[in-house]
Amino acid sequence: MSDSLKALQKLLSQINKISIVIHRNPDGDAIGAGLALQSFLQKKGLDVTLISPNEVPAYLKWLPGADQIKIFEQDKEAVKPVLNQSDIIFTLDFNDLTRTGKDLGNYLKQLTDKIFVMIDHHLEPADYALFTFSDSGKSSTSEMVYDFMDNLGGKDLIDKAMATNLYTGIMTDTGSFKFPNTTPHTMCIAAELMKKGINHNEIQIKIYDSFSLDKLHLLGEALHKLVFLPQYKTSYIALSKDDLQKYNYQKGDTEGFVNYGLSLKEADFAVLFLENDDEGVRISFRSKGKFPANEFAKKYFNGGGHLNAAGGRTNATLSEAVQLFLEKLPEFISTLKPIHG
Repeated sequence: MSDSLKALQKLLSQINKISIVIHRNPDGDAIGAGLALQSFLQKKGLDVTLISPNEVPAYLKWLPGADQIKIFEQDKEAVKPVLNQSDIIFTLDFNDLTRTGKDLGNYLKQLTDKIFVMIDHHLEPADYALFTFSDSGKSSTSEMVYDFMDNLGGKDLIDKAMATNLYTGIMTDTGSFKFPNTTPHTMCIAAELMKKGINHNEIQIKIYDSFSLDKLHLLGEALHKLVFLPQYKTSYIALSKDDLQKYNYQKGDTEGFVNYGLSLKEADFAVLFLENDDEGVRISFRSKGKFPANEFAKKYFNGGGHLNAAGGRTNATLSEAVQLFLEKLPEFISTLKPIHG
């Protein structure tokens, strides 16, 4: 056990109240890791609150304990005292407080007397946390939370509900174990979680085979709008707010859409643009091989992430965002030729 982990373990034995904060627009990994860590710490007798900046996507609300997550945007005046009274604030699945959104991020930055603990697998962690557990080589934050609990001697505390949450986080962040971030250690953890009695087939069905008719129609619209640029081995989809409204868009409905562009045999890079009233344009980037999706997101769209999976955003209009992408794509690819050509 590292000295840092020993110090945190001692601290956990001396305090009572803990908050866990996950990133804005939470995905399966953030929610799964958060719920599992919350249960683990509660079993150790601690008072633990899990906080999401905004609403949990509908396709993940079935996760055990998800109905107990506190939503900052919906009840700020109730959540702020919880954070103020916490002895420790865990932050999961993000590397900078800005990933929690403007309002919550600014509020967290004001809590300078609090002890922050980061558990995250993204590149370039910020330095806000006293305890930072960061490893971009891990498949997911859920994998890291499993290791965190195991290293604290708590593997036996993992029950079926916790295992379901962790497995969901690992499964979704590895694309059902097909992404390059899947390691032998990842698969060993998945096997251990299956031994806890989870229904892995049911988890797959609830995540990937429980679409509404509106979502399927929206997917059809997205595929119809898919553009392929063969000279750059790149595909992109741009969905306007009118497109989303036409098909009664619910948060999470476009999860995985960007991967359809990458499923083209000739494509090495795929991008999804989503126009949203309160967030400008959100952008998802996916790539194959050594194409650095994260560098493109960081350089042009205020984003970042992993080599093959990243996100970004802009306050520009949808058409302006697409135009910038089309202008910068050939320039960016030309800089890669000496390295990856």
